Amino acid sequence: MGARTLERRRHRAAARWAAFTAGPRPLVYVGMGSCGLAAGAGEVLAGVQAHIAARRLDVETASVGCIGPCYLEPLLDVRLPGRPRLSYANMTAELAVATLDALLAGELPRRHLVGRFAADDGWDGGAVPADDDLPAAFAAVPRLADHAMLAHQVRIVLRNCGIIDPEEVDHYLARGGYRAFEACLGTPWRDVVDTVKLSGLRGRGGAGFPTWVKWLVCREAGSGPRNLICNADEGDPGAFMNRSLIEGDPHAVLEGMLIAAYAIGASHGYVYIRAEYPLAIRRLRSAIGAARKLGLLGECVLGSDFSFDVTLKEGAGAFVCGEETALIASIEGRRGMPRTRPPFPAVSGLWGRPTIINNVETLATLPAVMARGADWYAAHGTERSKGTKTFALVGKVRRGGLIEVPFGTTLRSVIYDIGGGPTKDFRAVQTGGPSGGCLSEEFLDTPIEYETLAAAGSIMGSGGLIVLDRDTCIVDTARYFLRFTQAESCGKCVPCRVGTGHLVGILDAICSGRAELADLERLERLARVIKASSLCGLGQTAPNPVLSALKYFRDEFVEHIVDRRCRAAVCRDLVIYRVVPGRCTGCERCVQVCPTGAITGPRAEAHNLDVDKCIKCRACYEVCRFDAIAGDAIVIESRGQRAD
Repeated sequence: MGARTLERRRHRAAARWAAFTAGPRPLVYVGMGSCGLAAGAGEVLAGVQAHIAARRLDVETASVGCIGPCYLEPLLDVRLPGRPRLSYANMTAELAVATLDALLAGELPRRHLVGRFAADDGWDGGAVPADDDLPAAFAAVPRLADHAMLAHQVRIVLRNCGIIDPEEVDHYLARGGYRAFEACLGTPWRDVVDTVKLSGLRGRGGAGFPTWVKWLVCREAGSGPRNLICNADEGDPGAFMNRSLIEGDPHAVLEGMLIAAYAIGASHGYVYIRAEYPLAIRRLRSAIGAARKLGLLGECVLGSDFSFDVTLKEGAGAFVCGEETALIASIEGRRGMPRTRPPFPAVSGLWGRPTIINNVETLATLPAVMARGADWYAAHGTERSKGTKTFALVGKVRRGGLIEVPFGTTLRSVIYDIGGGPTKDFRAVQTGGPSGGCLSEEFLDTPIEYETLAAAGSIMGSGGLIVLDRDTCIVDTARYFLRFTQAESCGKCVPCRVGTGHLVGILDAICSGRAELADLERLERLARVIKASSLCGLGQTAPNPVLSALKYFRDEFVEHIVDRRCRAAVCRDLVIYRVVPGRCTGCERCVQVCPTGAITGPRAEAHNLDVDKCIKCRACYEVCRFDAIAGDAIVIESRGQRAD
């Protein structure tokens, strides 16, 4: 298919998009990302479709990706002719059917109503009626863009997520999809690289390396074939930015790959994605097939002399394969283990050819940069960190989900303005996942930039933000991340393979009351040795959670060792649970969750907890709304053996 044929397809796509956003038939949207499906969106959609069929209603349904506020899932939107698209949260099949029936009957149900799409939001293609044209009841509904979790965001990468059907290429085309790439085809490759350079775009995989530098090195590395790899091997605990982006807007990633491939002169690309992402894989396969039919992939793309195609490679879920050289080894059919550098992949990578590896978010940003210009993009963010960044905001936060904010936004704004604050008193925030650091309250006003987070002892990472409250043990958190990286170590180099195991051993001893103060010095010294001598980024950053925790929360480590006390009542060997009589109301929530029957007592009276039956699962502590379950320190007679 040539450029003219594609332009004709755009006219068809525009008509389909107009019918989708402002057609004569009511339309029900259900958020069918992984977060929505996990919350029951599949049952909601099935229930609505069954109701439509049984009642023979003239109503359409559509599946969209995640719009961001995952804590509101399942999300259901309803658009009636001449009315704005309304969003309803925390739906069940029964609630969804009742809501749809009420709207079709001319009512405006308020239960679970989150907000409405407005004409000037920029999310809907301008098809929503203006406020002045709406009945007063609809105009009075708050705008979804003003919702507390969405109001502070700038949606560039996530511009289509939750708005379009990700398996309808016409939706992407109607919203300007692939126009940026078409413009690049008529532009010298060096101009494309210069635009990316002026935009200030840096790699979103964690290192923050200037995108254009890698591209230029690759392009000038000889005259042979080159490869492009999209790194979708997202393995950080609590991180789901790349997965959600692919599930909600797969064509943005493909268009970004086309732009990058044209700039570096690559003829083939790979998407390396972990097999644990079945929905993302399915939607990406669908998008690749649609792009091939449109002539956007294959030989002589859109009738030009540029050829490019994409292969989907499913990884087995090894965290280390997020590292460039290990990822390359996996694609080549070898065990995913890093190698020494240089040579860097941009010079000698996949099959020994110059290879560029870009993150999903980096690639999905390119269409917006090329379409709207370098100056427009660089106007967002800060002097050193341009543009926006997506984050998975999770943990002990009231409003969790997928967000996108300009660089320079403070941690306080993200956690409190967007996330609604921690569920209990703030304790810390872990940035960068297992490779990042645990930052204390003193860093809440720190602007989110690559350099500022590194200076604080953490990293940007791919975008995980885990909020910790007073019920989180910092020592146990550091141990959790060390156990993860120790288990994910490929074992190639001694510092990582052996050293992380020793770190876990020392942390185990601290959490069980068997450590001595001298072990803190051993812990810190060993962490610094591993950081300085490991072969790849996994080992070099593995000690970050420990080093940052020791730096900002050393008093908790000392409490565990000297006082045998875990202030968060998490470390089982250091705590015994009891009921506080003056606080217990006898609500029986703790009785309902106790797996061993350790808690007893009549309703509306203070309960009792049998310590001999208690297995310290912490379930009662978590569900109690009155702080009536306390964790007291156990008196340990002997320190036991010294930590290994």
